[in-house]
Amino acid sequence: MSQTAPLKAGVAGAGVMGRNHARVLSEMRDVELTHIFDPDAVVGRGVADVYGAQAVSDLDAFIGAGLDCAVIATPNRTHADLGVRLLESGVHLLVEKPIAADLEGARRLIDAARAHDRVLMVGHVERFNPAVETVRRAIADDDIISIQITRVGPFPPRMGEVGVVIDLAVHDIDIIRHLTGSEITEVQPQLARTRAEREDTALLQFRTEAGVIAHITTNWVTPYKTRTLQVATRQKFVVADLITRQVTEYFGYAADGSYSTRTLNSWPAEPLRLELEAFAESIRTGKAPPVTGEDGLKNLEVALRCLGGQPA
Repeated sequence: MSQTAPLKAGVAGAGVMGRNHARVLSEMRDVELTHIFDPDAVVGRGVADVYGAQAVSDLDAFIGAGLDCAVIATPNRTHADLGVRLLESGVHLLVEKPIAADLEGARRLIDAARAHDRVLMVGHVERFNPAVETVRRAIADDDIISIQITRVGPFPPRMGEVGVVIDLAVHDIDIIRHLTGSEITEVQPQLARTRAEREDTALLQFRTEAGVIAHITTNWVTPYKTRTLQVATRQKFVVADLITRQVTEYFGYAADGSYSTRTLNSWPAEPLRLELEAFAESIRTGKAPPVTGEDGLKNLEVALRCLGGQPA
């Protein structure tokens, strides 16, 4: 493959996220979406036909399709086995979050990527939310005191294998690590199960090795969707709505308790497109991806600690 040739890409999993990945990949100029894999032939063909790709329901056919890169958007339990086979076949890989169902699976993926010199990136798409990047830039030269994140909404009927910690809070664990540049050392979880087989409400408190305290509120019991990020530093307080991408900075604390405020601009870019463009750039340049396999492993480890599991 020459440096200027389009990357031949495939998507494993034709569910909600798989369809979104297929849409964006099909629109990228330096990528050619060629294959969609799904065990359900009808579902896979439905997505492939929309984007001019070939549908395959046989895993061996997908792995042997001569792909340069692939996105795994299948159930978590399949990530490790499928991903290792693709990496061993020389395919660069973006794995949807969480990286795997357990730490052993995550390490298998990391080891396979290293052994075969392939890019392994984990799809923590909120890392690419323009509002998150605007916050990161606003606080870059200040000491962070605390972070508070709210990610709540109604129960999604499609869920079944995981609860809110793995499905939702893992996004925010990654944001905390990303903004602080510091690993989470202390975890204090409070979990509740009201309507689902697994936890559907979680209040999670953390402390990083740098001393930042953080709090995540997440649930599937709120009748409306909210995604907010608040960061307190020694000089300012920054609030972001991760849905509307509006970011407000409070600064200049006065003796009477008042603040000055200003709105910070965030650009109108689709996070998933930015994520996939970063993946393609990493493949072409050989640079480490923005969200590495090790990042995915650390995020999963913290999430499992919240659920009472011990790192192994």
